[in-house]
Amino acid sequence: MGSILLAVGAAAAYLIAYHTYGKFLARKIFALDPSIRTPAVEINDGTDYVPTKKGILFGHHYTSIAGTGPIVGPAIGIIWGWVPAFIWVTVGCIFMGAVHDLGALVISMRHRGRGIGDIAGDLISARVRVMFLCIIALALTIVLAIFCLVIATLFNMYPGAVFSVWIQIPIAMALGHMIYKSKLPALPLSLVALVVLGAAVYVGEVYCGIILENITIGSLTIVPRVTWSILLLIYVFIASVLPVTWLLQPRDYINGHVLFVIMILLAAGVLVSRPEIVAPALELHPKGAPPILPFLFVTIACGAISGFHCLVSSGTTSKQIRHETDACPIGYGSMLMEGMLAVFVLVAVAGGIGLLADNAGHIGEARWAHHYESWGAAQGLGAKVGAFVNGSANMLSFLGIKVALGATIMGVFVACFAGTTLDTATRLQRYVISELGEGIGVKPLRNKYIATTVAVVAAGVLALYDGQGKGGLLLWPLFGATNQLLAALAFLVITVYLARKGKPIIYTLIPFFIMLAMTAWAITYKLNDFYRDYTQNNKNLHLLIITSVIVVLEIWMIVESAMTIIQSRAKRIPTDN
Repeated sequence: MGSILLAVGAAAAYLIAYHTYGKFLARKIFALDPSIRTPAVEINDGTDYVPTKKGILFGHHYTSIAGTGPIVGPAIGIIWGWVPAFIWVTVGCIFMGAVHDLGALVISMRHRGRGIGDIAGDLISARVRVMFLCIIALALTIVLAIFCLVIATLFNMYPGAVFSVWIQIPIAMALGHMIYKSKLPALPLSLVALVVLGAAVYVGEVYCGIILENITIGSLTIVPRVTWSILLLIYVFIASVLPVTWLLQPRDYINGHVLFVIMILLAAGVLVSRPEIVAPALELHPKGAPPILPFLFVTIACGAISGFHCLVSSGTTSKQIRHETDACPIGYGSMLMEGMLAVFVLVAVAGGIGLLADNAGHIGEARWAHHYESWGAAQGLGAKVGAFVNGSANMLSFLGIKVALGATIMGVFVACFAGTTLDTATRLQRYVISELGEGIGVKPLRNKYIATTVAVVAAGVLALYDGQGKGGLLLWPLFGATNQLLAALAFLVITVYLARKGKPIIYTLIPFFIMLAMTAWAITYKLNDFYRDYTQNNKNLHLLIITSVIVVLEIWMIVESAMTIIQSRAKRIPTDN
């Protein structure tokens, strides 16, 4: 019964929060006005700026911010106990994550759909703009390289998911054509597409599992991860330069419905199986793990708060929103939905995993303890995703769905969402490179084909650096802290915006200080590790240098921003862009 109380309690908290705190922020703090023309309406270039129905854009935004983040974060963060993980996912989501996403979306809408890093130049200084964009570009390069690895690993783990993930692309393009060219209703078409995708999942599991083999060219051996990474990078280049209505929107709209189906299945699985919580309530010292403070706040990002979300809000979503008032359900509401997904992940890995025995005969608390016996055991990508997939498949088995099919369904779900993040991150990186090129005076980078080429090549070099498709892991130790640093810096920009508008800043200033403290603490911890590795083992010099540069940029940005806030509160300078 504990799992049911967790799910129901979180759902009630999110619902109440949306209708109280979310609407208060929308009306009183950000003053959303349906009469203001949004960038999508004003510019409407048919490629990036496209006025979009609220339901379709909700699907795009939600699936873009979710990806595998609300799965892998809670699946590893629970090693410190389900109580701190649950509290952070619920409270953090309501008072920090959703505020962050909404604020980034609003200020981008009011600055012609520009990215939050670019806007920092207007609100703070040109120097801060370049520094912020450099940090964003680094973070997105890591995201692209790592998500190629994520999807390639998922394809190896769940070969039955490969067919349905790739077949979704032509399904989405057909859906986009029928909605925007033939003017047919979106919802019925998307439901038909969902049924076709469901059939593809079954076909992939039963008849069409795809397993790549090593490819040998002379003395060169190309492993499957590398092959998948190359194919994915080619795909995201094409997806990034296409109009959003051709692929990005319709694919995300389908994935939005996939999400609802999955969440309904998980909710039904919880109600029928009623898994008992077998994870410990609190475990302060897991074997080999870093301290719970600050690393809980860095490990569990998506589902609570994630800096990547400000890039989506101010990158693709702000260019498609039709009415300012749509920002509340899309910005604030989508984050609450992601928080609910993270809660289901916690239930799956805290309770569902113990419902059935594994191959070694572990069941209940023994199975959980075996899976999470140490930080190293729970750290691998397969271990993170596997805990969620296996726990969910166990719960679905109580609905009459075979465990193997249930695992494929969840594998498709994770892979589809990872693919959406890969699509969106590439387009976001294209925007960032274009804005950075404009800021430093390199005009060719403003061309979308050149900017996309730079984005894909940089990610490809990193991903394929080691020849095994795992090159992104070279910088992965930086990502958690850097991602949450982006959230802190986004709050900083939002706070400066509110200060210059003469609005109360307490609702964004407190989250800024919390995220700044946690990320600064985590980065300091990491710096010490990297320094020790270099001085004792001559390793990780690149991580030491890059992290040191990030710290300097962070301090510089904070000092300039603080000066701007003080001046703005004194002069009450109004800005309407």
